[in-house]
Amino acid sequence: MAAAATIVFVPCWASGHFMSMIAAGKRMVDASGGALSLTVLVMQAPTPAKASEVEGHVRRESAASAGLIDVRFQSLPAVEPPTGCVAPEEFNFRYVQFHAPHVEEAIAGLALPVAAVVVDLFCMQLLDVAGQLAVPRHVYFASTGAFLALMLRLPAIRDDLAVRLRDADAEGTFHVPGLPPVPLAYMPACLSNGGKMRNYEWFEYYGRRLMDASGIILNSSVQLERGVLAAIADGRCVPGRPAPAVHAIGPVVWFSPAHRELEPPHVCVRWLDTQPSGSVVFLCFGSNGFLDEAQVGEAAAGLERSGHRFLWVLRGPPAAGSRDPSPTDADLDAALPAGFQARTQARGLVWPAWAPQKEILAHPAVGGFVTHCGWNSTLESLWFGVPMVPWPLYGEQHLNAFELVREMGVAVQLKGVVGASKVDLWFVEAAELEAAVRGVMGATEEGRKAREKAADLKAACRKAVAEGGSSYVALRKLVRGISPGGGAPSP
Repeated sequence: MAAAATIVFVPCWASGHFMSMIAAGKRMVDASGGALSLTVLVMQAPTPAKASEVEGHVRRESAASAGLIDVRFQSLPAVEPPTGCVAPEEFNFRYVQFHAPHVEEAIAGLALPVAAVVVDLFCMQLLDVAGQLAVPRHVYFASTGAFLALMLRLPAIRDDLAVRLRDADAEGTFHVPGLPPVPLAYMPACLSNGGKMRNYEWFEYYGRRLMDASGIILNSSVQLERGVLAAIADGRCVPGRPAPAVHAIGPVVWFSPAHRELEPPHVCVRWLDTQPSGSVVFLCFGSNGFLDEAQVGEAAAGLERSGHRFLWVLRGPPAAGSRDPSPTDADLDAALPAGFQARTQARGLVWPAWAPQKEILAHPAVGGFVTHCGWNSTLESLWFGVPMVPWPLYGEQHLNAFELVREMGVAVQLKGVVGASKVDLWFVEAAELEAAVRGVMGATEEGRKAREKAADLKAACRKAVAEGGSSYVALRKLVRGISPGGGAPSP
C-alpha cells in the first residue's frame, strides 16, 4: 500500500552515525506496515573523503532498498565550510547550521505529509526547523544511554565537572545517573578536548537541546542499560523537568550474511576461513582510529608474546596537512617493527586498509575483540557474542569502556590504564596487551566470565529486537505515535 506520510531523517556525515540512522529509519518504516516512507536529507560532507564515503553509502542503501522498502535520498545543496573555529564541535555545529535553510526548503517541498523529523545527535540545531514547520521532532542518539544521561546532566554540573576535567591532575570519581561512581579517567574525551575544554560548551548546548525534542530514539536496549534508562525516565538527570520519552530500539546493527553471496569474500574473511574456531583475536580501532609509531611497536610486541592468532586492522595517520581526520592505509613495512610479519606470518594477518568488521566479528574463528569502544563496534561485538578488550581512543569511548567492564562484564580490562588520571594519557605497554589478549581468549577467570557474559548478552540483544522483545515493543510504540491515525501494527 502507498505510504500516507513520510518521516524525514537528517543524518550526520560520519559513517557510524549515518549508517546507524538509516538502519533505524528502515526499521521504523517496516514497523509502520506501509503507513510511512523514509526521506533522507543528505548533507554534503565537509571533506572530499567523507563525501565519497557518504555517496557510497547512499548508492548501496538505494540498491539494497529497491523494491523492498520505501526509502528516498535527497541531496542538499553544498555549503561553504566555516572558518575560524577553535574546536571540532564548533566547526560541526556551524557547518550543520549553514544547512538549515536548505533543510527547511526540502521539507516544505515534499509531496507527502511529514509525520516527523528525526535529526542526528550532532544536528540538534535543526530541531528549530521542525519547530517552525510545526512537525514533531525527534533526536536519533547513536551512542549509549549512559552518554545520553551524562549529556542531559551537563548544563547542571558545568561548575563541577568542567573544572575537574580541566585539571590535569584531577582524580576521584563522578556520578552519572544510573551508573556506579565513574573514575574521571573514564569521562568522555570529547568533553575536555585535550584539557582545553573548548568542546564542553557545545556538548552542553546539545544537552540542553535534547530537552526540546518530542522524543529520543536510542540505539540501545533495556537489557544492556537498564539502570541508566531508569534514571532518565525517573527524572534523575534533569531534576524538576521531565526528560523527553526515550525509545530504546537497539541494537541497531545493519548486517546481513546474504551479501557474501553477492561478491567474493574479503581477503580477511578468506584468511579466517583457514583458522580454528574461536582461535583469533581481532584488533580494529574504528573509522577514525589509528596508533602512533611508539604505540604500534608496543602492540606488535604484545601480540607476538601472547602466542595467540590475530587479525589486526592497522591504519596509518591522517594525510599531512589534510582537514580530514580519517586514517590512511598503512605502510606495513614502515609501521611495524622489523621482522614482525615474518615471525608471525604463520598465525597472524595485519591488514592495512578498511576491513568488513561485522563480517569478521560474525566469523566463528574470532574469539576476542580489541576495540576502541565505539558504540557501533561494541554493539556488533555483543550481537555476535564476542568478548572484548576495551582500548578507548576518543569521543565518548572511555565511558563506553567503563560500562563494558563494570556494568556488562563482557570485557577484560587493560590493567595499565586503570590508574590513569587523564584520558589522553592512556598508553598501552606490550605486557598489558599481552595479558589482556591471553585473558580475553580464555586463560583467566576474568576472561572466562567475560566470554560467558558475552554469550548471554548475544541472546539478550537478539531477544530484545525479536517479536515481543523490549526494543520491538518500543519501536512499535514510537511508530504508532507518529503514524497518521496511529496506524502502526500492534506488538
